[in-house]
Amino acid sequence: MRIGVDAGGTFTDFVVLDDNGSLTTFKVRSDPKSPSKVILAGLKQAAGAQRAEVIHGSTVATNALLERKGVRTAFVTTAGFEDLLEIARQNRAELYNLTPAPRRILIPRDLCFGVHERVYEDGTLARAPSRSELKKLAARLKRAGVRSIAICFLHSYRSPVNEQSAAKALDGCGAYLCASHEISPEFREYERASTTVVNAYVGPLMEAYLGELERARQFRIAIMQSNGGFLSARDARRQAVRTVLSGPAGGVIGALETARLSGFHRVLGFDMGGTSTDVSLADGAPRETTEASVDGLPIRIPMLDIHTVGAGGGSIARVDAGGLLRVGPESAGADPGPACYGTGTEATVTDAHVVLGRLEALLGGSMPVDAQRAAAAVDRIAERLRLDRHAAAAGILRVGNANMERAIRVVSVERGHDPRDFALVAFGGCGGLHACEIARELGIATVIVPEHAGALSALGMLMADAVRDYSQGVLGTRDIESAFVKLEQRARRESPDAAIERSADLRYRGQSYELNVPWSGGRATNLFHGEHAKVYGYSNPGREVEIVTLRVRARIRVSKPRPRRSRRRPGKPAIRRVWIDGSWRDLHVWKREQLGRMAQQGPGLVLDYGSTTLIPQDWRYFVDAGGNLTITYTRR
Repeated sequence: MRIGVDAGGTFTDFVVLDDNGSLTTFKVRSDPKSPSKVILAGLKQAAGAQRAEVIHGSTVATNALLERKGVRTAFVTTAGFEDLLEIARQNRAELYNLTPAPRRILIPRDLCFGVHERVYEDGTLARAPSRSELKKLAARLKRAGVRSIAICFLHSYRSPVNEQSAAKALDGCGAYLCASHEISPEFREYERASTTVVNAYVGPLMEAYLGELERARQFRIAIMQSNGGFLSARDARRQAVRTVLSGPAGGVIGALETARLSGFHRVLGFDMGGTSTDVSLADGAPRETTEASVDGLPIRIPMLDIHTVGAGGGSIARVDAGGLLRVGPESAGADPGPACYGTGTEATVTDAHVVLGRLEALLGGSMPVDAQRAAAAVDRIAERLRLDRHAAAAGILRVGNANMERAIRVVSVERGHDPRDFALVAFGGCGGLHACEIARELGIATVIVPEHAGALSALGMLMADAVRDYSQGVLGTRDIESAFVKLEQRARRESPDAAIERSADLRYRGQSYELNVPWSGGRATNLFHGEHAKVYGYSNPGREVEIVTLRVRARIRVSKPRPRRSRRRPGKPAIRRVWIDGSWRDLHVWKREQLGRMAQQGPGLVLDYGSTTLIPQDWRYFVDAGGNLTITYTRR
């Protein structure tokens, strides 16, 4: 038995693949105070007494980073560079803001320590750290009461010997310890240091969390990585930074794999959950980046290119001091949740849908919603805006849609892609309620809502391969083949059965950014010119190309479960009065299993266990041979 688990902000999703290849899904209300208890209870419900392999999308590292609730961490670097984390890059993210908020730094200055050592940029060892200095530093770290230590020396990606000496000397401090040559052995000292610090900051929390899960011996735990593959719990303990986009990465894989069943390979993923919306683009394969930033902190490891905005079903609506309606990024989360859940008091996106008749119950009818409580919450917004209840609820949804439209433009238009060339794959508990309206604004003609859309991220984890990434900065190195061989030898030692994939980060000499291309010897340069023209609109074949970083990926492919379509149960739709396109209308309300290949004309509602889909007028919808609900725009 294999189980995919996606720990979300409002619900934790479980997808169970049994020995016969059949899939079942269910949701459990999340508990931010004790996520492991919820997961263990869900696993027991899924597996009973059977042994199972679990692929888990964890939010432990993500939440600790966003909420700045990691452990007390020390930063050890080359003497004279103790201010590296605070100086950063001096980029101005808000160019016209005269009073920008100060950056939130993970490690205070009094916990940044310098060591007298030096490695030159070519890897030459100029000065080794003295034993006496490292011994004194170990004593200082113990007195400071740090629980974790991040080590990052200059040019350690070319020669790690000094970092290794420091790590050996500080190992007796009783703290979690990681060094940059193990986490991100690449040039650019600030990004390398930031990545190592993030790993140290969240690593002990991930270690404790995984230890609690693994004490349930019947489950073999693996963790979804930000790069779209999974790795063992043992590796996740040491490389916690690789899990900061763990859950959303599963959604990207699930969206692409399910869209392929319907013949679509160019897709925009639209994952709208309870607290946030994650958007991504896949043009035959998911797009990756090694220059991601999470809450202003650079993380230099391979990650799927996912853009997240604070707009979800639980996003709180408010009226600001200027009288304007705002939605998010604050969320009601799982506790207290939207007003309609029975405990919250503030109006949310979900409450707006309830007021407009689009939601009457959740989880296949097993979780009724409190329509009166939702109406009271929306009324407070309506009173401040001097609107009636339904106009205020519709306004909340329009503002939320605008936030999500901008996010989709970030991963498409701002990356040089026309969204009209893609299908929009909508999933998450709320994705189907907003997808068609957003697609219409962006000119997208096809929306796909997969089966099990409410738990697609968890399903995507079962479709992911086991992946380990290795990298080596080689700027100025001549013997590229030897460097590749060393990376591959390490990969084969740690993953003997894996297929090896080579790639490299290249740039034109003088540039300060790189592009990753598959490595094929001399052809890599030609691939780089073509990719540069595709991404930036031009190329310069006559200009010298530099090789900056080598990358090796060890991949163990996993057979992809093909979701079996639920047995069709034809029947007549129900009728519900719903506010849509500015007025109340009687809509056909279908259970998903009632639909077949015969297209229906919108408007309509389609209900599934974990999601609801709203189809406006001028859209046609049917369930295709791949089991996906396919919705197409008919007005031209």
